[in-house]
Amino acid sequence: MVDKDLLSVQEARSLVRAARKAQADFALLDQEHVDSVVKAIADTVATHAEELAQMAVEETGFGKAADKKIKNILASETLYKAIKDMKTIGVLNDDKEHKIVEIAAPMGVIAGIIPSTNPTSTTIYKALIAVKAGNGIVFTPHPSARKCIGKTVAIIQEVLQKCGVSTDLVSCMSVPSIQGSNELMKVADLILATGGPGMVKAAYSSGTPALGVGAGNVPAFIERSADVDQAVAMVMSSKTFDNGTICASEQSIVTEACIADKVRAALVAQGGYFLEGEKLAKVKAVMERGNGSMNPAIVGRDAEYIASVAGIEVPHGTRLLISDEKGVGQQYPFSKEKLTALLGFYVVEDWKEACELCHALLQNCGIGHSLAIHSHNEEVIREFGLKKPVSRILVNTPSTQGAVGLTTSLFPSFTLGCGAVGGSATSDNVTPLNLLNIRRVAYDLGNSACAAAPAHEESHQLDINAITSLIVEQLKKMA
Repeated sequence: MVDKDLLSVQEARSLVRAARKAQADFALLDQEHVDSVVKAIADTVATHAEELAQMAVEETGFGKAADKKIKNILASETLYKAIKDMKTIGVLNDDKEHKIVEIAAPMGVIAGIIPSTNPTSTTIYKALIAVKAGNGIVFTPHPSARKCIGKTVAIIQEVLQKCGVSTDLVSCMSVPSIQGSNELMKVADLILATGGPGMVKAAYSSGTPALGVGAGNVPAFIERSADVDQAVAMVMSSKTFDNGTICASEQSIVTEACIADKVRAALVAQGGYFLEGEKLAKVKAVMERGNGSMNPAIVGRDAEYIASVAGIEVPHGTRLLISDEKGVGQQYPFSKEKLTALLGFYVVEDWKEACELCHALLQNCGIGHSLAIHSHNEEVIREFGLKKPVSRILVNTPSTQGAVGLTTSLFPSFTLGCGAVGGSATSDNVTPLNLLNIRRVAYDLGNSACAAAPAHEESHQLDINAITSLIVEQLKKMA
């Protein structure tokens, strides 16, 4: 008999040992050589974008193949364009004036935690930024997405082999388990944690430095100066993109009473269906498990599928199921993160009340992540920017596409930090620069007290009194 947990633990150790050796050899390459490997990976994976997208949908049941293909392209072609000229190897900067040389130092071997909602795109993205920064990476896949993640890694390994680089530089556990993942996180040098709150918490508790994400309970405020039809179209395109599996997708609309009817009408016209009475009760009954967490049976599913699970009928072509919500908290399921075709709807009197409500929604389970605002009032936009506890404010753009860098100038990323307020070590869209340390070589500027202090003729030891006097004189001049 084979103990799967022990086998998984041993595999984690073996893969990290092999990756460490491969990374040591890879670290000897110059920037040009590393960049050629990165380009080869990006180009090759992009040609498999559709195949990998289809595999992910078939294996997990989450999302849409067409949208997952877009995500795979973002993680390969678009990401490559963003990093191709980035200096990540050797001397990064030689400041002659201040006499400081900055040198890139790779982290070593990274543990890449991959979720089931965005399996192939996250694998591509993490592999590219890890290799670009001179690191090795070992993936621990979500068990329900093991095949498509394994296929993605196999494609990358074929490229590495053709480039004359050890295939151990990028590898994947074939026997994933909680114990194996925990061991991987312990023996790696850095953890890139993307996944559920339990796994991210385990990453930060492992004792290994970690860059993790947080929940994204994103509110979208449609302010009275907004183009309502356009704003609703953006929310619709974002929330239905890959059936809402990206944590930056909108979870609630907050709008002002003076335009609420117009917003509601636009939602209905564009495929929104407002739930009421028994239908609302039935949908709420399938939204969550007994512990209050999302029901995986409806995650990443379209509106009509959710309606069928709930046992209700909705008009053909319904894109989102929407509920008028009155409160925020555990007893209000539409006020939480819903990685599927469900949306809360709130009406407030003015932007100040909206500001407070958005804050409450973020505190409920999305603090530190992102907020969307549709407005042409720059003063209101600035107030939200100054006061909301988020790492990204997406203005007049679909929140999903904006946060990951498709429709904005944010760095293309599938690891969106939430900052200290959200329990993350960074608020960045994580880049290769987050995966290296900088070694600084600092030269004396020629004005140190020690350099000017006289030496004792016999003992050649510095005269402490002379040094003290020089320091005092310098401090007086500075004052």
